[in-house]
Amino acid sequence: MEIKELMNPSVVTVEPGASAALAARLLSRHNVGALPVCGEDRRLRGMVTDRDIVLRCVAAEEDPAQTPVRDIMTRGCAWVSPRDDCRTATRLMAQQQVRRLPVVEGGKLVGIITLADLARSQRYDMEAAQALGEISENIVRR
Repeated sequence: MEIKELMNPSVVTVEPGASAALAARLLSRHNVGALPVCGEDRRLRGMVTDRDIVLRCVAAEEDPAQTPVRDIMTRGCAWVSPRDDCRTATRLMAQQQVRRLPVVEGGKLVGIITLADLARSQRYDMEAAQALGEISENIVRR
């Protein structure tokens, strides 16, 4: 099964120049743990998570209202293509220790796929469970 069959094409994004405070409000409002960071051209620049905001901004005693997302986001994040096989996504999630991947086509963000999306598919529930196990195992070791 291809990623495009399970991905969510409606993705909330944030621009690199937006404040960490705005990113936090978007995360809360949409009940998500990460936002793709894209310019107006929809090109993926990175990802910002609730953890990034806490560790790289709040714990660093920076003002979230004055700190741009570009200063705290994760650059060079992993991504998949809509035509990639779903097993590729589960392997990449386990390898990169992430629960969600941006879906990029032609250099532009077209969706997002999460571990939960894969787990809901009867065909990939075992792969998703294995990926989650690997992610959780590495978190415990830290």
